[in-house]
Amino acid sequence: MTGSDAILESLKTNGIDYLFVNAGSDFAPLIESYAGVEDPSTFPETLIIPHECVAVGMAHGFYLATGRPQGVLVHVHVGLANAVMGIVNAHSDNIPMIVISGRTPLTEHGRLGARATAIQYGQEVFDQTGLVRDITKFNYELRYAEQASALVNRAVSIAKSEPCGPVYLSLPREPLAEEVPHGHPTGSPIKSAPSLLQPDETMIKQAAKLLADAKNPLMIVQRGDPAGGVSKFVGRMAARHAIKIVESGGQRSVVASDHPMRIPGKVDAHLPKADVVVIVDVNVPWIERHTQPNPDATVIHIGPDPLFATMPMRSYKTDLAIAGNTAATLQAISMELDMLEPETGDRYATIEAEHKQAMTALQTKAEAGNQTPMSADWVGLCLSQTMPENGLVFSERGPKIAKMLLGEGHRYFANTWAGGLGWGVPAAIGAQLADRDRLVVSIVGDGSYMFANPVACHQVMETYNLPVLTIILNNKRWNAVHFSALQVYPEGEVSKTDLSPMSDLSSSPDFVKIAEASRAYAERVENGADLPGALQRAIEIIKTEKRAVLLEINVDNAMT
Repeated sequence: MTGSDAILESLKTNGIDYLFVNAGSDFAPLIESYAGVEDPSTFPETLIIPHECVAVGMAHGFYLATGRPQGVLVHVHVGLANAVMGIVNAHSDNIPMIVISGRTPLTEHGRLGARATAIQYGQEVFDQTGLVRDITKFNYELRYAEQASALVNRAVSIAKSEPCGPVYLSLPREPLAEEVPHGHPTGSPIKSAPSLLQPDETMIKQAAKLLADAKNPLMIVQRGDPAGGVSKFVGRMAARHAIKIVESGGQRSVVASDHPMRIPGKVDAHLPKADVVVIVDVNVPWIERHTQPNPDATVIHIGPDPLFATMPMRSYKTDLAIAGNTAATLQAISMELDMLEPETGDRYATIEAEHKQAMTALQTKAEAGNQTPMSADWVGLCLSQTMPENGLVFSERGPKIAKMLLGEGHRYFANTWAGGLGWGVPAAIGAQLADRDRLVVSIVGDGSYMFANPVACHQVMETYNLPVLTIILNNKRWNAVHFSALQVYPEGEVSKTDLSPMSDLSSSPDFVKIAEASRAYAERVENGADLPGALQRAIEIIKTEKRAVLLEINVDNAMT
């Protein structure tokens, strides 16, 4: 057994079923291992992905859909550089994945894996890991073949331990090509991720007492978990004890859109009125410049890392920080609250009425966007009314979670605050790989679509029969750039123009032809009234023909 064999076998025994691969000359030993393996099921299945950021995005989306981390395999520092944007997003979203890159051979002669081409001199750098050291939980460069199994075991265990995140392994060619010394242990994992971190009982009782005594409690949520525990206990606790829910940013939907305690929209209108605020694993619960909690309010942060120690600067008011698995912490607080039996009076009815009023206003606004060009809100409403109950939505510069109508949590996913564009389409492809029969929708801006390396994305969809529905909201501009300038200079020169400098994308490519080049069905929708029919056609084609569909939609310039 070579170091390469041991790496691949250990990845598989650690639950890594797929390697999203963009390889190079440094992976000759891995290629040899796959060519000679007697039982292919003992190694992860390889999917060839023509761009590294697409590969990382697929691993990201696969985990969101399944809760199972996967592996990414890229070429030395040049491939790793292309992958960095995706790793930034995974780091920001606490997504466990095993990122592996080759490393230029260390030796010039005398070993099987030694350098053999001029490019292996040109690709040598002093600190390849420096590209990702700040955005991975763990990194290590393989030194000897006998380390291979133990290294993979350790890397996967660390990736899966809370707070989760990506890890990085650098694999020089020489130890991959070497034989593992006879008798050295390989195969089954020798360690696993630690058990879930349980919250402190005293702090749980304190939090429950604070909520029981509160007159106007508020839960701020941002992301559910693949197992559904966060959604379950947030929804249960809010309904039983009349606690208002606001989804701040909504990176992963937490509760159903029709949950009576959920108020869609920004946290700004609710935060100053709350006397107890529970921040449920939210890294950016509000923007300090725009709003802050009441000085007399008690603010409770819960999550695996309630202080988000990987953020260099974060100074939110914190009266109680409860470290622990998010779902377990919510369950414990909920059970303690049940025993306290707090008196909520008419609070439930008041919040429910606010919920209904807000949902009606959202629908009215969305319906008003049925024009030419149409609004992103109208697109979100039509998609919500058309897609099946178990469909998944990956939104990057598309409609916010507040504008979607979804029957349960963990069905909507948005790009992280890291802002690495090009995430939405690859993540949707990864989720589609997890379940080819489930409708998966990627709804992205025109700029985000171009960042996603669309030729590579459509090639992957066709090659591996992954029929994603891609919806492009095309307003022919960088809307986020324009509105960010307005935020800083609301009455400046930029406010006098409809299109600020550095924002123009009016020379838009023919996105329909890009998709058609990979045999996808594609059409352009100009009028809002035509959208429901186009969505129905798209979903029927995916269902019956099992091929990808792209809709390019003409939208207005309103900020989503």
